[in-house]
Amino acid sequence: MATKHEQILQYITELGVGEKISVRRIAKALQVSEGTAYRAIKEAENQGLVSTIERVGTIRIEKKQKDNIEKLTYAEVVNIVEGQVLGGRNGLHKTLNRFVIGAMKLEAMMRYVEAGNLLIVGNRYQVHKLALEAGAAVLITGGFDTNENVIALADELDLPVITTSYDTFTVATMINRAIYDQLIKKEIVLVNDILIPLQDTYFMTTDNTVDKWHQMNQRTGHSRYPVIDPEMKVQGMVAAKDVLGAQMQTPIEKVMTKNPITVNERTSVASVAHVMVWEGIELLPVIDEQRHLLGVISRQDVLKALQMTQRQPHVGETLDDLVTGRFHEMGAGSEYNYQCEVTPQMTNQLGMISYGVLTTLVTETGSRLLKQYKRGDLVVENITLYFIKPVQIESTIDMKGKLLEVGRKHGKVDVELYHEGEIVGKALLMAQLLDR
Repeated sequence: MATKHEQILQYITELGVGEKISVRRIAKALQVSEGTAYRAIKEAENQGLVSTIERVGTIRIEKKQKDNIEKLTYAEVVNIVEGQVLGGRNGLHKTLNRFVIGAMKLEAMMRYVEAGNLLIVGNRYQVHKLALEAGAAVLITGGFDTNENVIALADELDLPVITTSYDTFTVATMINRAIYDQLIKKEIVLVNDILIPLQDTYFMTTDNTVDKWHQMNQRTGHSRYPVIDPEMKVQGMVAAKDVLGAQMQTPIEKVMTKNPITVNERTSVASVAHVMVWEGIELLPVIDEQRHLLGVISRQDVLKALQMTQRQPHVGETLDDLVTGRFHEMGAGSEYNYQCEVTPQMTNQLGMISYGVLTTLVTETGSRLLKQYKRGDLVVENITLYFIKPVQIESTIDMKGKLLEVGRKHGKVDVELYHEGEIVGKALLMAQLLDR
């Protein structure tokens, strides 16, 4: 039996794209409290099923696939530019293909305006009308309005006309930034991207016996299985060590590991790798919020995915990319291993190097040194920064690393940071090493 929360999410999923949603409407339709309806709508927003716009309300939008993440809906544009919808509200759920800046003569501009575009322009009423007729939505900058004929046309064509107080340059930057942020997210591989789905997952049920484990082991060659109850909720994990020496008729419930570690679809593969290494786990069940089994993820799949991400072309630049992109190896004659210049993005509000960047420099130094001795990936387990002096913008930091210990599974590195020969930071890094 589905919970009220699940029922509401199912109800929202089945609504037509573009339909308006309200807490009151859902509470009335499904006979639930307004608090329950509100929580479910917030969850639907997190899942990308709906979008909430000030002075318009919440509307059902098309859930974007991972490969389509850089396409924004007009509803999302309204939120990004803190805009107001003048007309064409029923088209807010549509996605835009690209945006065009209308800063040229009319004839030249209209050559670039096509259906599915967003034209960013000032208070030029004729341009607003022509853009709508060409199938494009309009974003009016500088806080300007439009005339009643344009609003009527927008409502008729279901193409939004939006106004914002920001200027054209700022608006274009804001939209670009939003697409850029989503491209960075697109690169982060999630469990959802690599899990073995439920239809291909071998699992056992709580009413099975040890005999069933032996049958499945012979048939599949696998030795680890999630154990679920009649409602498909994960109750345990069973592996070869659990059934060793057990009688054939012993219930699986008696020998399984109860309350196993699980992950959800939106967990990043990097954090799953950490859990698997730390806990020594080969297989993890993937569950939804109600603990229903969605599939499994294996250690092999995780390692394969981590290697793939290293070969992927990088689109957005994260803070780590920014730091490591300015990270240089020193020549053989130098007493230092690496060097990095402090750029404005690496500083705090006082213009000094931020603690987060210092941690990244320590991590990169330790990682590079460990990789010279042991090929493969590593998961940082502990960093202790025990001496810090402020370093200002546009300084150059030199780094010296010393391997204290490298075993089969662990490594320890002492890292020292210098500015103009004076020590400005000292740290100890410990990492787990993963074999490829």
